[in-house]
Amino acid sequence: MLSKIGIRPVIDGRQFGIRESLEVQTMNMAKAAAELISSKVRHASGEPMECVIADTTIGGIAESAACADKFATENIVATLTVTPCWCYVTQVIDENPNTIKAVWGFNGTERPGAVFLAAANSAYAQIGMPCFSIYGHDVKDADDTVIPSDVEEKILRFARCAAAVGDMKNKSCVNIGSQAMGIAGAYCNEEFFRDYLGIHPEWVDMTEIIRREKLGIYDEAEYKKALAWIKEKCPEGVDINPTPGMTYMRPVLSAKEKEENWEFIAKMTCIIRDILKGNPRLAEMGWLEESKGRNAVLGGFQGQRMWTDFMPNADFTEAILNTTFDWNGAREPIPFATENDTLNGASMLLLHLLTNRAQLFADVRTFWSPEAVERVTGRRLTGRAAGGIIHLINSGSCTLDATGQQSDAAGNPAMKPFWEISDKEAEACLQATTWYPAGREYMRGGGFSSHFLTRGEMPMTMCRLNLVKGLGPVLQIAEGWAVNVDNEIFEIINKRTDRTWPTTWFAPRLTGHGAFRDVYSVMNNWGANHGAISFGHVGADLVTLAAMLRIPVAMHNLDADRLFRPSAWGAFGSDPEGSDYRACATYGPIYK
Repeated sequence: MLSKIGIRPVIDGRQFGIRESLEVQTMNMAKAAAELISSKVRHASGEPMECVIADTTIGGIAESAACADKFATENIVATLTVTPCWCYVTQVIDENPNTIKAVWGFNGTERPGAVFLAAANSAYAQIGMPCFSIYGHDVKDADDTVIPSDVEEKILRFARCAAAVGDMKNKSCVNIGSQAMGIAGAYCNEEFFRDYLGIHPEWVDMTEIIRREKLGIYDEAEYKKALAWIKEKCPEGVDINPTPGMTYMRPVLSAKEKEENWEFIAKMTCIIRDILKGNPRLAEMGWLEESKGRNAVLGGFQGQRMWTDFMPNADFTEAILNTTFDWNGAREPIPFATENDTLNGASMLLLHLLTNRAQLFADVRTFWSPEAVERVTGRRLTGRAAGGIIHLINSGSCTLDATGQQSDAAGNPAMKPFWEISDKEAEACLQATTWYPAGREYMRGGGFSSHFLTRGEMPMTMCRLNLVKGLGPVLQIAEGWAVNVDNEIFEIINKRTDRTWPTTWFAPRLTGHGAFRDVYSVMNNWGANHGAISFGHVGADLVTLAAMLRIPVAMHNLDADRLFRPSAWGAFGSDPEGSDYRACATYGPIYK
């Protein structure tokens, strides 16, 4: 059952005039909020966010308890309490410790909805339950049924973030393999996943892929369909092997060996998808246990080096799992981490659940200053790139959506939810991607790496979860743009790095101070070698989601008026970032 939001219309319980005069207005507020959420918020799987409204208005403790009983069977992840009036605060508020809470108090003069809102915030602070406060900027008439734009924005942000919390709870993070190349983020921290995200970590040895391939534990028909699609849709690039200085005993694979690589990769992609999500076809074949999958919402593959030193790499598998389409058509992407960097995978998951879009996994590879670009290429950066760029690139496993070949209604480059992507746009993403034989100095077992250049001028948000001993998880956020640069600049820099890998040029939005003083400072303050990058400027949603999960934000470039955190955060100091740290430490992980 998908998570839902409970709507709680609370009311002044005094009979003989007061309650009766408010019944219609109060219930209409609840219905309006429910309609707003259900019409504009979707789960990442595509279904609308369902709202459950209490059977009656809530004027006292008995009706509050009846509402709680109803919600107990509905998988309610969060509640929105709405009212236009004064209510008996501790008798009507949601005190369930397992729900995320918000209160919308109508800004009107006829009845004191704002007074109830302030009293509810005070009560929640005293009993230790964070609550998001929603209060319109302008006074409205009692008979005005239109939700103000500022109230709508906060309700929808609350709902999107609550949906993300609910949709990852009690799911699994499936680590295929273990830790890669000494990358600390690839050590799956069980305590973090359980306490902060409500996610169960699972480990599957990479040999399980070999076992299933050897024993035929995959859908043969789908494998053949996938392989035919690969041959038709995934053009192979020129083999760059051997690269200068390579001394490996087998620097180049034969054409037959490359064909065998593709055959194995097609099987591996089907097998890993089955491990994550299950496949009823396997039960029909007699493999009941394998058919069930691992209840995954997130996965990762170690690859380097124990696998890639002798087997084809998983770049294609990772890229396609992270993409909004495959040989079966459009479908929800599965956040899947290269090098099993679980912290970057979790960052991708947060963005995916908030935006319903595919996410870009990349090395935060290089800061190119304008001076360095001009020295190396003889050309100058212009436009949004003029202050310098960050080269986002990794070993070929990036989502194909990041080609930027999809378009919004105005024709601008975009990355869209899978249900909005046309066959033509999917085809354009494929045509913009070339699959080069993997460089064998890194990938001794062969395989293929995707290569494309992201179409620029897309708004993007980069984020990263990091773990700090003695502190716990922290989140970094950088809003900016994927930018275009002169093609000659790209060609020269691309050959200096790895011309078989995908490139995105990222220019963060600068504030002139701190970590966003300049582009160099953003790169210098980034907390890890990887980043998760989403289409759109969604940093404000990330801040709200992080507050729900009690994860402080260590770095961001958002204006203060875009921050929406529980009202109690204001009691922890006058500096928003310091108060965020203190509040998260005080309340602790959401599931602990």
